[in-house]
Amino acid sequence: MIPLKVLKISYNPSSRSYCVILKEMEGKRCLPVIIGSFEAQSIALAIEVVETPRPLTHDLICDIISGINGIIKAVRINHLDNGVFYSQIELESDKFDNLFIDSRPSDSIAIALRLNAPILVTPEILLEAGIEEKSLVKDMPIPKENKKNLSLNTLRAKLKSAIDEEEYEIAARLRDKISKLKS
Repeated sequence: MIPLKVLKISYNPSSRSYCVILKEMEGKRCLPVIIGSFEAQSIALAIEVVETPRPLTHDLICDIISGINGIIKAVRINHLDNGVFYSQIELESDKFDNLFIDSRPSDSIAIALRLNAPILVTPEILLEAGIEEKSLVKDMPIPKENKKNLSLNTLRAKLKSAIDEEEYEIAARLRDKISKLKS
């Protein structure tokens, strides 16, 4: 299995669809996976480490896993059929041996990001559906800012929006997150 990281989330206005771009950790190939808008938002929130006032579905799943003292050993994108990706979440707990739970890749990625679990893909799928990173750069520029600056800028924008909308509780949490990142 080949380890991947989330490179970015892209939006295609003409098809009104989102795509999460996964990149192999030690290589130049990327795997674009079409995802729904809810999952795109959830993945973006996990990337930017933004807490919501109430737990989202993926946060709830992570809380349940933690509640049973479980860990996600890996998320595996392990099947491709007619352009549809399939994945499994490998879950381990003291109460049971390893479990393999079928999942949509978008959901398993959102959970993996929250629990810092590895995202893996079979070499066959990467060979069949992967594209070279340089082909992405032409169509979808990748920001040159480092993640900390990108996160700070995003959090500052969210802070301004929360203040403008008089969501002071959310604004306070965002202010605290910005302070943590600065230090």
